[in-house]
Amino acid sequence: MAKIYLLNNQKYEGIINLEVFKVKSTKYLVDCSKYDALVFTSKNAIYSLEENSINWKNTPSYLIASKTAKVAKDYGANIAFVGANGHGNEFAKELIPLLKNKKVLYVKALKTVSNLVEILKENEIDLDEIVSYQTVCNNFLEKVELEKNSTIIFTSPSSVECFFNNFKWDKSFKAVLIGKTTEKFLPKEVNDYVISKTTDVTECVNIAKRSFS
Repeated sequence: MAKIYLLNNQKYEGIINLEVFKVKSTKYLVDCSKYDALVFTSKNAIYSLEENSINWKNTPSYLIASKTAKVAKDYGANIAFVGANGHGNEFAKELIPLLKNKKVLYVKALKTVSNLVEILKENEIDLDEIVSYQTVCNNFLEKVELEKNSTIIFTSPSSVECFFNNFKWDKSFKAVLIGKTTEKFLPKEVNDYVISKTTDVTECVNIAKRSFS
């Protein structure tokens, strides 16, 4: 049976984890009580608030998708809204009518690939930003020989960058992508792939098992 590699540390039966990147929380202070809304596009931003002992849970949270919302709920957050499809630009458009006349803080990554900030500011949303974490390639990854016909699950643009820092693509490989944004970062030699219709790692794993195993 062909091997399936997932490029993060989430565990699934029959799937091999290949942690090509690490998430590092930054150090900061912020008074969330000054804001009417917090915007999240990743669960890593929530983990970062907790690591920095920030009092954030009473401020209404606007979350990009159900998986991020579950993490927020587990911490006891005040959940005001959960986006429908998990894509940054569409999430921004959903937020526009909800955030009018509110003071908003976007708790974000150092690198972002959507135009969420631009879309909200163009629509006169009073938005501040704070960098809560960054994604860095794992330069200490144990060398692994990937078998031919393997399937690689790319869960973000960072996973693409960091995978190709460590591995060369074999023409027998297949790929599953978490979304169209990730597709934009693929090198030209990757041409046998499927894009998940939802930005859900579990769905990516299911696609890999159905389509390529």
